[in-house]
Amino acid sequence: MTTLTTGTSVQARSVGTAHTRIEGRDKVTGAARYAGEVPFADLAYGWLVLSTVARGRIRAVDTDAVLAMPGVLAVLDHRNAPRVDTEYTGMLGKPDPTCAVFQHDRVPHLGWPVALVVAETSEQAREAAEALVVHYEQEPHAIELTAGHPDAHPVDGHMPAVTEKGDLDAELAAAAVVLDAEYSTPEEHHNPMEPHAATARWDDGRLEVIDSNQGATWVVSELANLFSLDPGSVRVRSEHVGGGFGSKGVRAHQVAAVMAATVLQRPVRVVLTRRQMFSLAGHRSPTAQRVRLGADADGRLRALEHSSVSRTSTVHEFVEPSAGVARVMYDAVAHHTANRVVRLDVPTPTFMRAPGEAPGSFALEAALDELAERCGIDPIELRLRNEPDAGPVSGLPFAGRNLAACFREGARRFGWADRDPRPGLRRDGRWLLGTGTAAASFPAGAAPSTASATAHPDGTFTVRISAADIGTGARTALTLVAADALQVSPERVRVRIGDSDFGPAMIAGGSMGTRSWAWAVGAAAGELRERLALGADIPPEGVTVRSDTTAAIGALAAAERHSFGAQFAEVAVDVTTGEVRVRRMLGVFAAGRIVNPLTARNQLLGGMIWGISMALHEEAVRDRASGGNVGADLAGYHVATHADVPRIEADWVDDADPDDPVGIKGIGEVGIVGAAAAIANAVWHATGVRHRSLPIRPDRVLSAAAGAPDA
Repeated sequence: MTTLTTGTSVQARSVGTAHTRIEGRDKVTGAARYAGEVPFADLAYGWLVLSTVARGRIRAVDTDAVLAMPGVLAVLDHRNAPRVDTEYTGMLGKPDPTCAVFQHDRVPHLGWPVALVVAETSEQAREAAEALVVHYEQEPHAIELTAGHPDAHPVDGHMPAVTEKGDLDAELAAAAVVLDAEYSTPEEHHNPMEPHAATARWDDGRLEVIDSNQGATWVVSELANLFSLDPGSVRVRSEHVGGGFGSKGVRAHQVAAVMAATVLQRPVRVVLTRRQMFSLAGHRSPTAQRVRLGADADGRLRALEHSSVSRTSTVHEFVEPSAGVARVMYDAVAHHTANRVVRLDVPTPTFMRAPGEAPGSFALEAALDELAERCGIDPIELRLRNEPDAGPVSGLPFAGRNLAACFREGARRFGWADRDPRPGLRRDGRWLLGTGTAAASFPAGAAPSTASATAHPDGTFTVRISAADIGTGARTALTLVAADALQVSPERVRVRIGDSDFGPAMIAGGSMGTRSWAWAVGAAAGELRERLALGADIPPEGVTVRSDTTAAIGALAAAERHSFGAQFAEVAVDVTTGEVRVRRMLGVFAAGRIVNPLTARNQLLGGMIWGISMALHEEAVRDRASGGNVGADLAGYHVATHADVPRIEADWVDDADPDDPVGIKGIGEVGIVGAAAAIANAVWHATGVRHRSLPIRPDRVLSAAAGAPDA
């Protein structure tokens, strides 16, 4: 353990040392209450009724019989629900109209909310909701995404839709080696362990919402806009969140709960079922991607084109920016990227762990592996030869790019030097063995946040910030940051989070949460320590200092800020059964200064395991006839389980960000990036067959073994 010396006092430094989760005991003993468990007097329960057609209009809602059922208090639908305003621009842009429930009679996809039944008990609400008869005027629907869809059009998301540099055709023509390949990824779903839940109530003229979300002040802003309220009259609390992964923003259940609480003037709770989450919690869009690479004989890129088409709903444009990863990873004389979308009769996609980078890295890193094979160059060496000096598109300097160090350390630990590059040679009984690698990156941003730190007369401290710990260990990390800034032990610091009354703060998303919050917490705690050093007495109410990082973050010089990583995988493939097993994985990352190695490693391993799911299991399939998911539950939607997880390791190289007060970058999402590509590349090395569509199912392996073209 390192030490922090100030004057004559010496205090052990907490950041960088392993620390168990502060709330861990509460979680495993049931003392930690989640959004659907907080008790309220006179609580009513709402149950959403979802459309059974994929496109059309509501002709009638037969509410009379349902209103007469035991315990039923109300049925809200487009005829009687409170009106909401969607003509505003929020933190993440225009709101998805899916959350503006019961505003019209249109049905844009299967599973669209058409009514809310409210009753005295959850059981009564569910029974009545399932008995509600809704009549529709059904219309033909379209759900299928194709690479050459005629309606595909560019959409700017959180990055420009199209970037172009140089003459692509000329550089491809001049290249010694050219690769032109198409890749696809399926629809995927978040499925956090804790379902989406919200309880709304009015308390002395103020709206209070107990919610499971990724940012309390974000939800306050959206609800205030939707219901035309003063943000100061809305409070959102979300102390414990059982996973989010991008899905826990403002959704139909929160808005419906507020509507019902307003109509009934009593607390109302709405919880989504697992099946409802497949329609209402967002998902990762399927993608159809094309990568064209042109290289000199020595593997140096002359041309790089990465284009992606994803799917969105007919009511809101959300783009899965899969081509964005190429704008950071590799440069070329001609460099073209494009993200396009197609409007179809499906629910709106949303952010899902490593949006864009996860599916985009599969296509790009698989293409790099193919190029290395054609050039006769080791896949790691090919990547190192194409390391850019600055942002390939932006031209900005990198605020640290230690990808090469990740590859060198990973190759040493994985035994890459002993690898025979020829495919299909290694066997272990009935299994063909192969190894593969891929690069990873994810942006490392920071957003303005506020925090307060209070010194108490008993020598303890309380830090307050509207952060959201969605299972990442953020509460514990912030405790360590505050302890170091105050120069005290973590045991003397209590961090309170998840309450919008603590002031504006960044959401838990984009791998920006801990970095943004730690900046604000460190600033408040550091100033408090300086004030106490002047010898001021601490009154009974304590001494409080508040911080706001808006100016500091706004003063950052423009740069390409990213976490990086190198993924390695060994697989075993049985071509007689089509079974693919991952035997071992290693990820080495350059992800800034690691605040808490214990929870950081958990995050990286979790991302890598999700990469196994992405490569071999996850695939939501839609029925063309109904427009809905087939098997919309965790029985029909397969994810990696303990039996699928092999010997798996995650580690990191020194990579502190000099522009961040603590040196943090971000680790929440980089762990999944490149993992699926490393596995797919290993499957090629085992079998000699490329799989360009995920997941690599047994039937696809069998088709390839039977001599079918590359999957």
